[in-house]
Amino acid sequence: MTTMTKEVWFVTGSQHLYGPKVLETVAKDSEAIVAGLNSEANLPVNLVCKPTVKSPEEIHAVCQAANTDPNCVGLVLWMHTFSPAKMWIAGLSELRKPWLHLHTQFNAALPWSDINMNYMNTHQSAHGDREFGFIGTVMRKERKVVAGHWQRADVQQQLDDWCRAAKGWAESQTLKVARFGDNMRQVAVTEGNKVSAQITFGYEVHAFGVAELVKVVDTITEDEIDAQLELYKQDYVIADETLQDDYAVKMLRNEARLELGMERFLEKGGFKAFTNCFEDLSGLSGLPGLATQRLMSKGYGYGGEGDWKTAAMVRIMKVMGEGRDGGCSFMEDYTYNMGETDQVLGAHMLEVCPSIAAQKPRLEVHQHTIGVKCDVGRLLFTAKPGAAINVSPIDMGNRFRILINEVDTVAPPADLPHLPVASALWEPKPNLSVASAAWIHAGGAHHTAYSQAVTTDMIIDFAEMAGVETMIIDNDTTIRGFKTELRHNAAYYMLKRGL
Repeated sequence: MTTMTKEVWFVTGSQHLYGPKVLETVAKDSEAIVAGLNSEANLPVNLVCKPTVKSPEEIHAVCQAANTDPNCVGLVLWMHTFSPAKMWIAGLSELRKPWLHLHTQFNAALPWSDINMNYMNTHQSAHGDREFGFIGTVMRKERKVVAGHWQRADVQQQLDDWCRAAKGWAESQTLKVARFGDNMRQVAVTEGNKVSAQITFGYEVHAFGVAELVKVVDTITEDEIDAQLELYKQDYVIADETLQDDYAVKMLRNEARLELGMERFLEKGGFKAFTNCFEDLSGLSGLPGLATQRLMSKGYGYGGEGDWKTAAMVRIMKVMGEGRDGGCSFMEDYTYNMGETDQVLGAHMLEVCPSIAAQKPRLEVHQHTIGVKCDVGRLLFTAKPGAAINVSPIDMGNRFRILINEVDTVAPPADLPHLPVASALWEPKPNLSVASAAWIHAGGAHHTAYSQAVTTDMIIDFAEMAGVETMIIDNDTTIRGFKTELRHNAAYYMLKRGL
């Protein structure tokens, strides 16, 4: 499941003062930058060059147009010349889409032997962007600022990251999460205010009794299940003894029925994320294992035990990471390996997405021992080594916080022949002692959205679009500094809300 091609509008600011020849140059240069970025930067959106804006009326009009265009996820704003910033007040006051201020200029080097005042007046980004930056700051507008020549790799990387965050934000505005059953009883962190979440992030959370899902699951035909089993044989490693065991095949057919039924329910309702809970499965054959894993691999967000916040985050991060190497999965810090370098073994009961797998997953049937105790088909694998992040969205009661821990995923030092679930082994930055203590101080959940494709900067950009706090645990984290930042943030976000 992929998102449709989205657009980011490239809008260049100038003014009528310079005359038609300069404005013609401005327009041509803008078109060249957009064409270059579309061909060189591998952006996840189509960058669209809009006509140069030269007056308050033109600026206001393009901002209004962006607000109402469902395909536009954000704007890149650049001042080729000097663009008096009072012209931008009305437009920026109404602009509801995220925007990035690109501080660049068309040519990298100056033509030393030919430079004259005409060149100077035409290429005035150096102070035109500073004038524009002032008005954004005075108006207290949250935005991304990227500075440097537009052809530089680091600038293009920042643009790519921000465009991905903008796609995630656009997804968040229309996302619907289906909850089958309720939260796990007595668990605190998976609770939260769904109204506040919708106000803050845009997404909707809808509750359904499991019986409503069962009705759809029961409509799946044997022929549909047969076809699904053939897909399983193509996609995964399945032992001959499993395929020759009638009972094991029956368990796989259960998963096929659940997968097709859940997908049919989600598609009909326009849901792109979902939750369930092992304590509330009345009418189902058991807790969906393979079914949930495959739905995640198709792009659906998921959260276990009714965790709708993480389910939404998984879907949003899957959209952000589209087209990049690496996957995204619902995850949980399960147990530690403490030694010379302390490690975390991440897993869950069943539901880890195969998009993060290092090898072709094995499809096996094992007993699920929590809640409804029965045999369930599930995919087994370990995660691909490399850099990754764990992200936890938290309802603090009066606001939201997004917590990030940067980690290095590694290959397990030995096989795990008796572990009947998929897993990821990682080394948290800066180390387990600091990372886990900081996570606890911040109120981080045991559930996370784990991604190999999404970066810390992308999550920061997304959080800024939402106006929520981010806390980052990385190589530079110290407990003393982290606690101080938490205290400062508490004061800032209370004042920001006018409380």
